[in-house]
Amino acid sequence: MAELDSQPKSVQSIYSWFSEGKLFVNRRYQRKLVWTLEEKQKLVESVLKKYPVPAILLAERETGDYEIIDGLQRLHSLVSFIETAFPTLDDKHFDVAQFPTAKARSDEGTFDPASGDLLAVKEVTSFLDYSLAISVMRGATEDEIDDVFARINTYGHRLSDQERRQAGVQDDFSNLIRELACELRGDASSDILELQQMPSISIDLPMTKHGYDVVAEEVFWVEQGILRSTDLRDSMDEQCIADITGCIVGGRMLDRSKDALDSIYQATHGENKRLIDALDSYGADTFSAEFKYCVDEILKVCAAGTPKKLREIIFDKRSTNAFPAVFAVLMVAFHESLIRGQKMIADYEGIKKSLLGLYGRIETSRRATTPDERRKNIDTVKGLINQHLVDSEHKKIYGSHASVDIDAEIRRSEIELPHYELKQGMLPVGGARHVSQAFFDKIIRTICAIANNGKGRAGSIIIGVTDKDADAEKIAALDGISPRKVGKRYVVGVKREAQALGEKPEAYYARWKHAIRNSALSNPLRDSVLSSMDFNDYFGLGVIVIAVPPQQELSFVGDDVYWRDGDETTKAKDFKKVSELTKRFI
Repeated sequence: MAELDSQPKSVQSIYSWFSEGKLFVNRRYQRKLVWTLEEKQKLVESVLKKYPVPAILLAERETGDYEIIDGLQRLHSLVSFIETAFPTLDDKHFDVAQFPTAKARSDEGTFDPASGDLLAVKEVTSFLDYSLAISVMRGATEDEIDDVFARINTYGHRLSDQERRQAGVQDDFSNLIRELACELRGDASSDILELQQMPSISIDLPMTKHGYDVVAEEVFWVEQGILRSTDLRDSMDEQCIADITGCIVGGRMLDRSKDALDSIYQATHGENKRLIDALDSYGADTFSAEFKYCVDEILKVCAAGTPKKLREIIFDKRSTNAFPAVFAVLMVAFHESLIRGQKMIADYEGIKKSLLGLYGRIETSRRATTPDERRKNIDTVKGLINQHLVDSEHKKIYGSHASVDIDAEIRRSEIELPHYELKQGMLPVGGARHVSQAFFDKIIRTICAIANNGKGRAGSIIIGVTDKDADAEKIAALDGISPRKVGKRYVVGVKREAQALGEKPEAYYARWKHAIRNSALSNPLRDSVLSSMDFNDYFGLGVIVIAVPPQQELSFVGDDVYWRDGDETTKAKDFKKVSELTKRFI
């Protein structure tokens, strides 16, 4: 039984916890950062005017840190104001020079102090001394935390329908939807994040620039016109995925309505039990791979011939309308044709032409939400694309990396440094273009280091990606390609290197496998890496993913042990370090 302890804390104390990495967010149930600039500014104004602010609820972890249960938006607004992310309503910034803890972080390069009008010393002091009502749950179980969060958000009027459905619900179906949504948005990460990492997985909307790392216009849903950027804030992407998943996994079309989706998430409802049982038989990993495969195929259709956004294909006239209902029909039709029908696309451009103006060729009125009308629409789409398909088996899609996976891992690499490494390729960007054994030796050491992150921890090395603007520009000029930007990185691909070496992509890929197979990596690491390696065409650029599966014991390169220090690969130079690394696998 959890104990509740009330302990008022000053804003200054909260910021100290924040800067020390003691405040955590659990993504299993917490939302992204969604407050508007005005909402943040009004909170700051309330604090400056000493108005009451709603209480913050935390759960104490065994490590002595705190998990945020209620108050995420408020806490982040306060600490980000201190770090000059935004001004007050009268356009004044926090004066970092008056607060040593914040100044130290600024001096370290964590953030840049603002110039211009600043709060007066008296205002800074008043802000930092403001006492927040903090309640801490001590000794709470995971189930108790989930239950409390669900109860708090049951009557939270600010949540969208989909956010309310997901709030505090922890079952296989809701977890699958959440994880798929994160991967498609590009904000996939570990379940537990420090509060200061939240901007890296939050969405920056066009009209409310906060400097968050996930730019709405670059997200699949908005880029293709399926949803508006504001729909992402309200988790409409999750709602669309839940609808598609329910139809496919459940084996029959759902009524496209609020009540139908609500029933899926209610543990006491028969529809919830039916879908949980169906998903248990289907397999969450299997469905996830199939879903992403269908998304990849739709993107290839869009890219065929003269590239078009999906919206430009669906509508015969220029339109800014979102079309999640039509996208759901398209996804179910592709899944039934490609996966259940065991077909593959032989003519992507042919499918593209067949789908032109689809919105005007299927039922899109109110009655289109019924299962019968949705079935008719799906059959219409299948009839349009069928002539461009041929028989095939798709066993290769399971365990493979879809373009969505690659995008997600590139974004994750920005905050989970020890688990990921990005390389532009095996050839130098400048100077003579030759293959160096020293380069492969470095990759081998990095594989070993990632494997030594600990028991149950996976990672990957992605070949064909650079995080340097200058390198992307040089490669574009040198190899005549157009890099694809993902977050702060650029995908330059490896097909360009194969061409430079006068090889087919298959031979180039074989070089990597040969280097790992003939390395001094210890087993079972070497064999597990070889069996998990993958090549993805990735929009014609070609990307190699060297997955490093979780290991059960310490790994070696010959007699040497390597480990990850942030994004650096380091050799363990003494027995003490080797012993420390060994304990990670106990």
